[in-house]
Amino acid sequence: MKVNKISATATISKVKELLAADETLSPEFKDSIEDLLLLATMLLNKLGLCSKNSSIPPSADPDREKKSKKNTGRKPGGQPGHEGKALLPIPDPDEIKPISVDRTTIPEGEYRDVGYEARQVFDLVVKRVVTEWRAQILIDSKGKRYVAPFPDGVTRPAQYGIGVKVNAVYMSQYQLIPYNRVEDHFQDQLHIPVSNGSLGNFNREAYNGLEMFEQWLKGKLIFSPLLHADETGINVGGKRHWLHNISTDKFTFLFPHKKRGTLAMDAMGILPEFHGILCHDHWKCYYRYAALHALCNGHHLRELERSWEQDGQKWAKEVSALLNEINQATEAAGGCLEFTASEHFRKRYRDLLQEAEKECPPPTIQDRKGRRGKIPRSKSRNLLERLRDFESDVLRFMDDAIVPFTNNQAERDLRMTKVHQKISGCFRSLEGAKIFCRIRSYLSTCCKHGISASTALRLLFEGKQPAFISEN
Repeated sequence: MKVNKISATATISKVKELLAADETLSPEFKDSIEDLLLLATMLLNKLGLCSKNSSIPPSADPDREKKSKKNTGRKPGGQPGHEGKALLPIPDPDEIKPISVDRTTIPEGEYRDVGYEARQVFDLVVKRVVTEWRAQILIDSKGKRYVAPFPDGVTRPAQYGIGVKVNAVYMSQYQLIPYNRVEDHFQDQLHIPVSNGSLGNFNREAYNGLEMFEQWLKGKLIFSPLLHADETGINVGGKRHWLHNISTDKFTFLFPHKKRGTLAMDAMGILPEFHGILCHDHWKCYYRYAALHALCNGHHLRELERSWEQDGQKWAKEVSALLNEINQATEAAGGCLEFTASEHFRKRYRDLLQEAEKECPPPTIQDRKGRRGKIPRSKSRNLLERLRDFESDVLRFMDDAIVPFTNNQAERDLRMTKVHQKISGCFRSLEGAKIFCRIRSYLSTCCKHGISASTALRLLFEGKQPAFISEN
């Protein structure tokens, strides 16, 4: 790596050589210089990290430049065959306003009516609707009162309807709008006073109403042939917590916990009973469960990029190219390679890693610092050993059609959590995190089945289940 045209890697190596050759220096001084060199190396490694060679999101890339698109020669807009989403007239407009011809603007003569030319204007009316129920009261000859029963759910002189609850939960939990802004929306546009406390009550009502759905969801995930797993850090009341995700292309389950490891995964109640294929990013805790494993090659490609850019490991560039080649061949073959092609790629993979042993050998006893402890390994060496020791999990995508090349499904399902963190900064309590996760799990699962978030919430507050629950 170069900093201001100075090769930092070469400079550090030169200092280490001079330090080892100088016998006049005291051991304490040498140890201090080695610690400084280690600190400098760690800081230099962080300088070169970006979204291409680490898990840093693209939005955090320094001096990010927008790539210019290649000139394809096509005209702007939708291309032939593209399904457009233009605004089209509907056959049953809500209101029809006829326009008559002003005959004073046309020449005199006899005319006959031959129809009309129609144009439609789509607009939005935001208004409050207050329904007053008046229960009849009858009194018999003895003065006993008889009052007509109110509909179910109408229990107070003034209360919020289902539409208010649906809209409030949709805005706060799906669109991630802070409570104060939701409160302003109801007051300014609908003239309905909704406090922060009421918004919290609406979300708790949705949370409690989804208890049975969560149990059903866990059962579907346990018996799925393939699961995607991932976790991300969240801030709960100023303390570090973890949000865990187990998902498929049809189901999403989010779960907050104080811990990142097996204690949290056991508490979810899914992985201990799962025996299919688990796709993840090699977090070692996942290997404690009795399942086949598939590793995310998106992570591998970024780590290989870092190894090539920062450590100058040529083998990393070659392995990265091979993984991309295998992925392209697998996609061209329909998601699964034939045995001959699979073995051909597997042999090339092993040969590359065998050659990599020469360029990136394991540490020796001379690399040990102190008398005890594990001999430290570089990031490149750790990556090489992982690719070698977990070969089957790395290449499982080319032999099993249901296994993808990356774990992007889990990362996509966690993305809105990171958006929430950017907007709100943190969850005020673990209870709030649990409410968010259960409602988001429900809404994400409904969206994956083609049900909009608004429709899903209305079904929830009406006490109904989405159709896909009874179908599965």
